Amino acid sequence: MTDPVLTSRKLTVAAIQFEPRIGDRAFNLAAIDRMVRRAVSEGADLVVLPELADTGYVFQNTTELSTLAEAVPGGPSAAFLSSLSRDLVVHIVCGLAERDGDIFYNSAILTGPEGYLGKYRKLHLWNEENRYFAPGNLGLPVFDVGIGKVGIAICYDGWFPEVFRQLALNGAELICVPTNWVPMPGSESHTDTMSNILTKAAAHSNGVHIVCADRIGTERGQPFIGRSLIVGPEGWPLVGPASADREEILLAQIDLSSAPRSRALNSFNHLLGDRRTDVYR
Repeated sequence: MTDPVLTSRKLTVAAIQFEPRIGDRAFNLAAIDRMVRRAVSEGADLVVLPELADTGYVFQNTTELSTLAEAVPGGPSAAFLSSLSRDLVVHIVCGLAERDGDIFYNSAILTGPEGYLGKYRKLHLWNEENRYFAPGNLGLPVFDVGIGKVGIAICYDGWFPEVFRQLALNGAELICVPTNWVPMPGSESHTDTMSNILTKAAAHSNGVHIVCADRIGTERGQPFIGRSLIVGPEGWPLVGPASADREEILLAQIDLSSAPRSRALNSFNHLLGDRRTDVYR
């Protein structure tokens, strides 16, 4: 299996790391506005924000979630992000709490200069999320944003190699990951985080760029680990990981045409073409 020779398709991507406040949409959207504008002023063409960035993460109960979740598109945060994308001529991927009738999803929205472009609903729910959210039911869509093809995953989705593999098979060259990483068992004695190890492995084994935007801080007793990063299709970080506890913007220029090319490891081996689909179940 070989990929066609592709011309350069460069863009600058940003991972925004900050601390949302639970239940304070006005504060969170103001922080998003400030940091997205700064990222764009520094050259960003596409910006990734954390999981549930507009609401916070640790809900007390479904009643609290119901007061914060919104329709996507159509809700206030979705409208704000769409307007911001149009004003700044930038693509944004941001985690949102979505309401669809009486059902709630841990979702991410994609907006661009044209406004709303699409959404993804988290497939794999972590811990207490199972009390409040339904598992995603939109599959693993890939969005053509003009310069290339973008997929989305959210946090715990990254523990499942099938997510990145299917997105790559669906044509994704860049995967955006809004996330709220928490400490994993046994991580205390290690300098690297399991989340970053899995991200680097997924980027390498699928030949894709991955942008992970994590949050920081402690919310209702739950600490978050930061360590946002941007990884190239050969599996090595292009920038990051970020700190564990500081607001940061990571920026990297990437060439989307290098993703398909990186899958050809030599004259004989191709990361997607060598798959033994006659054996896998």
